Amino acid sequence: MYGWIWRHLPGSFAVRLLTALVLVAGAGTVLWYAVFPLLEPAVTLDEVTVRK
Repeated sequence: MYGWIWRHLPGSFAVRLLTALVLVAGAGTVLWYAVFPLLEPAVTLDEVTVRK
């Protein structure tokens, strides 16, 4: 999949690298500000149960 994306990016190596970094940063931003807040109520990380 990553090879397919890399082959379809336009430009030289430097332009492809910059475009790939922008795409990764954009995906991370969408996950951080849109997806993770929606999933937070379903994933309870604060409630810890310790068994002896």
